[in-house]
Amino acid sequence: MSAARDEPTTLVRTERRAGSSAEPRPFLFLVLQCQRPLDPSARLSLDGIDEVRFGRGPVRSIDRRTEAGRALLDVRLEDGWVSSRHARITRDGGRLCLEDLGSTNGTFVNGVPRRSAKLAEGDLIELGHTFFLFREVAAPDDAGSAADPPFGLATFAPALADRFAALRAIAPANIPVVLQGESGTGKEVVSRAIHALSGRPGPFVAINCGALPGSLLESELFGHKKGAFSGASEDRPGLIRAADRGTLFLDEIGDLPAASQTAFLRVLQESEVVAVGATRPVKVDLRVVVATHRDLPAMVERGDFRGDLFARLSGFVLELPPLRRRREDLGLLIAALLRRVAPDRAGEISMSCEAARVLLLREWRLNVRELEKCLATAVVLAGGGRVELDHLPPPVSAPRSSAPPEPSRPEAPAGEPQRPAAEDDARREALVRLFREHRGNISAVARAMGKGRTQIHRWIARYGIEPAGYRKDGEGGDGGGER
Repeated sequence: MSAARDEPTTLVRTERRAGSSAEPRPFLFLVLQCQRPLDPSARLSLDGIDEVRFGRGPVRSIDRRTEAGRALLDVRLEDGWVSSRHARITRDGGRLCLEDLGSTNGTFVNGVPRRSAKLAEGDLIELGHTFFLFREVAAPDDAGSAADPPFGLATFAPALADRFAALRAIAPANIPVVLQGESGTGKEVVSRAIHALSGRPGPFVAINCGALPGSLLESELFGHKKGAFSGASEDRPGLIRAADRGTLFLDEIGDLPAASQTAFLRVLQESEVVAVGATRPVKVDLRVVVATHRDLPAMVERGDFRGDLFARLSGFVLELPPLRRRREDLGLLIAALLRRVAPDRAGEISMSCEAARVLLLREWRLNVRELEKCLATAVVLAGGGRVELDHLPPPVSAPRSSAPPEPSRPEAPAGEPQRPAAEDDARREALVRLFREHRGNISAVARAMGKGRTQIHRWIARYGIEPAGYRKDGEGGDGGGER
């Protein structure tokens, strides 16, 4: 079957089998196309497939068929840097093996050119300007996924997709939600999606409990009467009343002081708020969503958080995984974030292979927030041009990859000093870039770097680089553009 750019992102559906949802199965995720990063990502099931063939086509398409009793998947990519016969994946016993078919621009696994490689969980595959991610994960339940989920609720991760489906089901109900997860995993974005799906007519009001001074917290939350304390020169309704008929999002709820926890419990129990200095309560109608990176049940056990308040809040609990555990979603997130940081020209943005590779291999310890800030910076520095490696912030442009280890990279030869990890990775990136530019010519690369051929050969061995993979002399290279 074929897939145009605006069709659903699941290109090959997986048949559900009783009791099989938790079994890891092989999937290939089409994560990113450098020339058009807004093109939809895709999930391809390799379960039961004997061979996957990759090549260039006039449009992106997936054709699943049987040939001589073998199940084939023919993947055509609208990518001028992909050869007509570029690469294939076949089965070698119990493993899947990737093989380059003599392509013009080579086949890369985790940034290293390879003529063949046995695929391992998390491998990043690069064909032309198109990136795929190989993962062995539980089979998803496509029937439970939304055709057009709101920003923040799109995912290919099966376990998270199930939880997002449940979240969409409870969004219209007035059920409190607790969002847990590391800092930067998108808890406020998810809370806004809940509000959008709830249909509530009131506003979305976000409060960071850790950012409000303790002396002002209660008056900011609950409001105050004129003269209630020094500086209270007028009546203030407070943030809770500002969220009337809408959604109140309390970020870092674990930082709420004990006295404020008690007052907030009354808000939930009685649906009313008493302003500081007031004697009469005021009714409020609100949906409450709270977020924290802390372990609230453990805080309850220690007595640091009220158990009755936690019980009132935890109608639905969602744990948002760190970005490093949902790498198959990187393409979805990059496209959504580009639309967010550059809404007027997102469709004009493109990326170099070096920049895209770094984005897709990075661990993103600060999660989606770090990715968003990185993209925002890169888009500004790129101006109206292509996002290059130099446009990424320094901590990102020389990362330590979270991808599986590359095949045996020798240690530095005797007599050559050990280099810091960041410098080591930056040098390998420079070598790969130069080998692409000079089509695998070792002498040209040596001249460009101001080094002797012997040193270049040492680095070739150290970094597992195959210069032949960059030479324009292979079968199937017709039409593939140079990088």
